[in-house]
Amino acid sequence: MSQDTISLNLDARQVTGKTVKHLRKQGIVPAVIHDHGKPSINVQGDGIQMLKVWRQAGKHHPVAITSDGKKQTAMIKIAEFEPRKQGLNHIVFNVVSATEKVEAEVPIHVQYDEGNDSSPAERNGLLVLSTADSVLVEAIASQLPDALFYNGEMLVEVGDHATIADLIVPKGVVIKADLTQGIASVFEPSAVAAANDAAGGDAEPEDAETIASDTESTVTGGDKAAEDKPGGQKQAEPKGE
Repeated sequence: MSQDTISLNLDARQVTGKTVKHLRKQGIVPAVIHDHGKPSINVQGDGIQMLKVWRQAGKHHPVAITSDGKKQTAMIKIAEFEPRKQGLNHIVFNVVSATEKVEAEVPIHVQYDEGNDSSPAERNGLLVLSTADSVLVEAIASQLPDALFYNGEMLVEVGDHATIADLIVPKGVVIKADLTQGIASVFEPSAVAAANDAAGGDAEPEDAETIASDTESTVTGGDKAAEDKPGGQKQAEPKGE
């Protein structure tokens, strides 16, 4: 669990609506801060710095915002990107208290025993398909983990699988998802190749259940990761520009 502080300086923003496109041309990204029903605050910041903060914080790490001399702790609720160039277009922040419980999507990572960089299944020529890359959790904002891990050493044979229940969860963090949901499964490479041929392309994580049934595997394939949900406080406020 990381307690590293991620800081961001923002300026008040007077430009709104469609004219914000002129800000983006100058390398400035517009943003808005929501604060528990109070009037939303329009802000802006350096695009490079804001993209760096997004990559560090995602929707699961508090950001220490300073704007017009006021300091606030917030979570990123929405990050919008330009479809073609994938440049950062807009960010929505939700103010949180350091002692307040929030919900956030936390990345799922795999870990191995010291000296290993893959699971026993992969070391024996089998294929591991991931079926979820994040999970919804609830915790005090300052205690949100940067990631949750499961032990990849448990994946040995065809049919072995890991579920949400296999995640190592720190004290104070509550999983808000079905614990039986699959996050990784082991398959024969030939089964995945057959599924690729049948699908006319690369097999995707959500194809894992189909692959399992086609090969008469005993694995109970997990559902596809839940649709991404906003981090921070639940608010129904409009995004604004």
